[in-house]
Amino acid sequence: MIGRRDALRLGALTGLGAGLSAPSLALPAPRTGTPAQGVEGQRRADRGDGTYVNPILAGDFPDPTILKDGEDYYLTHSSFEAAPGLLIWHSRDLVNWLPIGPALDKPLGTVFAVDLVKYRGRYYIYIPFMKAPWSQGLKSFANIYVIHADDMRGPWSDPIDLGIGGLIDPGHVVGEDGKPYLFLSGVNRVRLTDDGLATDGPVEKVYDGWKYPDDWVTEAYSLEGPKLLRRDGWFYLVTAVGGTAGPPTGHMVTVARSRSVNGPWQDCPHNPVIRTVNPADTWLSRGHATFVEGPAGDWWAVYHGYENGFYTLGRQTLLEPIQWDKDGWPRAMGADLARPLPKPAGGKAQPSGTVHGMPWSDNFACPSLGKRWRFYNQAPDESARAVAGGGTLTLAAKGRGPQDASPLTHLVGDRAYECTVSLELEGGAEAGLLLFFNDRLFLGMGYDGARMVSYRGGKPSYWQEPVTRGSRIDLRIVNDRQIVTMYHRVPGGDWIRHAVRSEVSGYHANTMDDLASLRPALFASGKGMARFRDYRYRALREG
Repeated sequence: MIGRRDALRLGALTGLGAGLSAPSLALPAPRTGTPAQGVEGQRRADRGDGTYVNPILAGDFPDPTILKDGEDYYLTHSSFEAAPGLLIWHSRDLVNWLPIGPALDKPLGTVFAVDLVKYRGRYYIYIPFMKAPWSQGLKSFANIYVIHADDMRGPWSDPIDLGIGGLIDPGHVVGEDGKPYLFLSGVNRVRLTDDGLATDGPVEKVYDGWKYPDDWVTEAYSLEGPKLLRRDGWFYLVTAVGGTAGPPTGHMVTVARSRSVNGPWQDCPHNPVIRTVNPADTWLSRGHATFVEGPAGDWWAVYHGYENGFYTLGRQTLLEPIQWDKDGWPRAMGADLARPLPKPAGGKAQPSGTVHGMPWSDNFACPSLGKRWRFYNQAPDESARAVAGGGTLTLAAKGRGPQDASPLTHLVGDRAYECTVSLELEGGAEAGLLLFFNDRLFLGMGYDGARMVSYRGGKPSYWQEPVTRGSRIDLRIVNDRQIVTMYHRVPGGDWIRHAVRSEVSGYHANTMDDLASLRPALFASGKGMARFRDYRYRALREG
């Protein structure tokens, strides 16, 4: 099985080296803005005064692909192990987003960066499936499929194999000949049939990429993420180079253009269009962009980046204004993005009574897999392990501990928060509450009715926390700007603070070589099952 980071090296032409970039277009040093508070106190970009502060989606929402469909905007991201996957978001103003639901019921593998498009009145999502331990029938370590629907809310078709192996990051465009094409990492390209559901010719190398100076500090060359648009008679090819994590100055957005979908491609004279130059900036490793027209006809770049000091939150979705110069080249106008920026003009409000984002708290009145909760590294046909209804989530035990229990996780975008849950054990299970990065790195509590296991660094810690015997317990985790404190109590009793606190700023991609984030999780391992009730999430006010 290929790892996420290994795949990012596809298409790398050289191992280019180290240094800082030449000056980029920059605005004066901004004063840092404060995001507004939304549901549960979560971060919200819209400040309510005509401005916004990035991120527009806080938390691990990487590789954004955005579609303008009349007055509506739709957005989805790499969903990796989530099953169901590909949660689709809707907006009218590019700043406030509401989840619609997952488009991919049963992934065939780990889902990398996709492309969401509308073609001939139908919606398509082109998907790279990476071979996972539970995958069946995938022919290569990377495989391009497509799903389609007549309505964004579904139903979506089953995945259709395009027969493309070894490449990732599809980008769809209709050429001047009226034919659909798919651009891929590398940059390679293949023509599609008129219905967009099969290839119609060979995969061909069509662009070598813009080369940055050898002394720039990057992770790897990694020519990837091709996204295309057509404007004023030009095809614009927006790509990412430099590697998606690693050094904070690595990832960047580059642009080329051509009069024909067949090339030749002319590099933008002021590449890179977007790049973190100063490692002290608020947003680092910025890249993997899609350019989209705003409600008033202006232009915006939607891409991801890491928040300085909070790599644990993963790659968050950012919005930056774009201007086209007199020669028809795009220029990014947001600089460091730390300050409030004017919202896109002309955007329509969401329906009355709706708010940006979604609550993470869950009373388990009904299932919410794929929208709120996602399994980690579990085959889609095992989703019956989790049954929600009537105020209870019943989770069948699996594995020996958090490392192979396929925990249920949810994303988080706040720098300080707490979560609590009540659990009841049955049949010899160990269950608990975690902050989970991957199967090698997590921390939290596990309870088996007789003892409390404190997990740190992806394994049981030396400290044995005293606990009352029984079958029921309440658990609480507080992550206060990466200082984690754990609590437990007998239901109805007082909270008991654990004796050991943890500092978790190192629980991130550059430590573990996995593109994930640290997120709350519920798990049940061993035999039997656990019943979870009244899961509550609350962001803590900072400062």
